[in-house]
Amino acid sequence: MRFILYLSFALISVFCRAQDTPPGIVVDHLPKTTGKYIGSPSICILPNGNYVASHDEFGPKSSEFQSAVTKIFRSSDKGLTWKEISVINGLFWSNLFVHNNVLYNMGTNKHHGNLVIRKSTDDGETWTNPYNGENGLILEGEYHTAPMPMVIHNGRIWRGVEYATAPSIQWGERYSAMMISAPVNSDLLKAKSWRKTNYIMYDPSYLGGKFRAWLEGNAVVGLDGKMLDILRVDAPHGSEEYAAVVEIDKSGKKATFNPQTGFVKFPGGAKKFTIRYDAKTKLYWTISNIVEPRFKEVNPAGVRNVQALSSSKDLKTWQIHTILLQHPEVKYHGFQYVDWVFDGDDIIFLSRTAFADESGGANNNHDANYLTFHRITNFRSRVADHVNIDAMLTSELSE
Repeated sequence: MRFILYLSFALISVFCRAQDTPPGIVVDHLPKTTGKYIGSPSICILPNGNYVASHDEFGPKSSEFQSAVTKIFRSSDKGLTWKEISVINGLFWSNLFVHNNVLYNMGTNKHHGNLVIRKSTDDGETWTNPYNGENGLILEGEYHTAPMPMVIHNGRIWRGVEYATAPSIQWGERYSAMMISAPVNSDLLKAKSWRKTNYIMYDPSYLGGKFRAWLEGNAVVGLDGKMLDILRVDAPHGSEEYAAVVEIDKSGKKATFNPQTGFVKFPGGAKKFTIRYDAKTKLYWTISNIVEPRFKEVNPAGVRNVQALSSSKDLKTWQIHTILLQHPEVKYHGFQYVDWVFDGDDIIFLSRTAFADESGGANNNHDANYLTFHRITNFRSRVADHVNIDAMLTSELSE
């Protein structure tokens, strides 16, 4: 029975023309009538093998601008069923992670808020309260982030974040790239354990004047051992998609960026993506929102109806292997903000999914009404698959 359930959401192109429920396994559902939308999916695996998932709430009836709400879920059967186990007040844009066998959650306390971290010693049922610098209040001010990877390197734990206070308060223009890190054996709840780099401000001259924002940076160790902050890049209608590669020095104090060499073409780079390295294949892997040929001339950041699995040997050239999730309608359907982790030979991931429901579907493709769980079985077997995505999508959409 478990095999059949896994097969139902394994690595195949998912077309939902006649489907009235989203693909995968539903973890949570918030109809648009609530005025609250599902954001910031995050997932991790506990030391005992159970899965923990989270998402926050945004939207007109949420408390995202005062004290944001994040819900925590747990699965003890490898993602087949989920149970809500706690609700955190004062956490937004956060990521779950296990460090030294302890569960943590790091994000902001609200939309553009303080950077905070919480700890749970009972697998997510209760959490510490970050009320000062001794208990999880890491940085005060206005910060931006998303559920992004934590990386261990050179005896430190690293994470990308964006400083959100700038001369302009416009979306995108206010975001400056930076990174934080702490010694691996330090008390992560203490602000003094954490070190931050300088921040690199938005520059409208980048990409020949087409640069509109960078955000949601990934901590990634390059092939040369350098710590990198690889960020999503927003660009205008009809633009190619890029990621920005910011270099971080070994001390964790200095961030530098070369606009002549720091932009790389990236499938789905205008939307949030997560990059992780697999030592067995010696490849970097990502799941991202690629853009179909029919949408090449629109704003790539708004096209979220396709998720694909890709890999790279060098973080510069990316090979798309297969389509994971797809819907032909783009305005009210989206699979986005995917967070994922390796689980042995598989990849497990969560999607912020906008899809049809009994309340008339999602408000739009951005304002998701579902949190869905998915499994990619034997993902390494996909290395040899070199799919012509343009031809594949064009063919399948014409059927």
